[in-house]
Amino acid sequence: MSLQSFSTHFRTTFTIAYPIVLSQLGHITVGVADSVMVGELGTEPLAAVSLANSIFSIVMMFGIGVSMAITPLVAAADGEGDIHRSGEVFRHGFVINLCAAVLLGLLVTFASSLLYQLEQPEQVVEITIPYLLIVTSSLLPFMVFQTFKQYAEGLSFTRTAMFITISSNLLNIVLNYLLIYGKLGFPELGLNGAGWATLISRIIMLIAIIVYVSRASWFVKDFSIKNLQKKLVVRMLKLGIPTGFQYIFEVGAFSCAAIMMGWLGAQALAAHQIALNMAAVSYMMVTGIAAASTVRVGNQLGKKDIPNMRRAGFTSFLMGLILMTLSAIIFVVGRDFLPSLYIDEVDVIELAGSLLIVAAFFQLSDGVQAVGLGALRGMADVKIPTIITLIAYWVVGLPTAYWLAFPMDLGPHGIWYGLLLSLTIAAVLLFARFHYLSKKLLTNFKPANKVRAA
Repeated sequence: MSLQSFSTHFRTTFTIAYPIVLSQLGHITVGVADSVMVGELGTEPLAAVSLANSIFSIVMMFGIGVSMAITPLVAAADGEGDIHRSGEVFRHGFVINLCAAVLLGLLVTFASSLLYQLEQPEQVVEITIPYLLIVTSSLLPFMVFQTFKQYAEGLSFTRTAMFITISSNLLNIVLNYLLIYGKLGFPELGLNGAGWATLISRIIMLIAIIVYVSRASWFVKDFSIKNLQKKLVVRMLKLGIPTGFQYIFEVGAFSCAAIMMGWLGAQALAAHQIALNMAAVSYMMVTGIAAASTVRVGNQLGKKDIPNMRRAGFTSFLMGLILMTLSAIIFVVGRDFLPSLYIDEVDVIELAGSLLIVAAFFQLSDGVQAVGLGALRGMADVKIPTIITLIAYWVVGLPTAYWLAFPMDLGPHGIWYGLLLSLTIAAVLLFARFHYLSKKLLTNFKPANKVRAA
């Protein structure tokens, strides 16, 4: 058994990562398409999308985090050659994700009635609530889809989920066009049309992945939800819930930033939505690399191959940095053009462009912290990373954002400077955490204990 080169790790990780990256890009394409098409309806509908997504994205990302408990456990079982255990993880994950979808849906439904208490523009809130409730109904098919997707990814089968996601989101864009504007005889539903398009496309996405996975030779045929093991449920929740909170702390910070933007007016909120929408594209892409790092690190850990586990993790960090550097360059070069794709109001475009400059600076930090969470998840290390994200975003970042925006009178830019600080702190601490834990394992590593070659 030998230590693989960085180029070998790069190729292996890239093979797993690129379908996940494209799948994640497909998910965020829904929000981008909604924002671009709704933006043609005016500033208030675009602000409504921002407000709705700032709430829905919190629960959706928490749900994604819960579902991600499946991947490292399946990857580790696969590394050990234990097919039965990977099937058990799938069965238990299905039940957990189904329950999570119902609970999160009820939470958003309740929270929607509280939007008037957030001091947002009343005309924006009035059109936000119906759209939010429609999109929330897509949580159920989405979470079940995640169960099948995370199971397949844990076994390193990532391409089909990519094709399904991309296809469903192309369908979403077509449905947006038909239902928002009332084309080809379809009803003109405006903002709500975007919500219905999301729901329909996610139902079809679920049906497609069920058909694919259920016919695959590697799929566990025992799909009974009886005789669930309390021990495995608890173990998955101990991985999934902290992971969900990691996403909540980050996405929630950006959602609170959207609420603070609403205090500055509809134009500030619309500009924030545009810049955040662009940043979310690169973020969701790098979470694909993070997901691949979870698989690679978890698989090597299952093989007890610590040197290659450590090298696989560092390779993922490098890939994340490369991707986010390209993203930063695009933001700087396209800062005047990109916002014009969403809206034609000059003041909003100029403000959004200036926010993209700030976004370009935090791309590298965002990439490192996302991959750091993924690599640590592969090592089943979630508690300390959760505390790190809590401190970075809520103890330091958001208070700083508020102080810079209002007492220091920096407005929208002050809010984004606070977000930049949050991401930088998280990136440094999460990278240091992976380096510390992997080096500690490497110190105690004995080649004789390895069970099989990589």
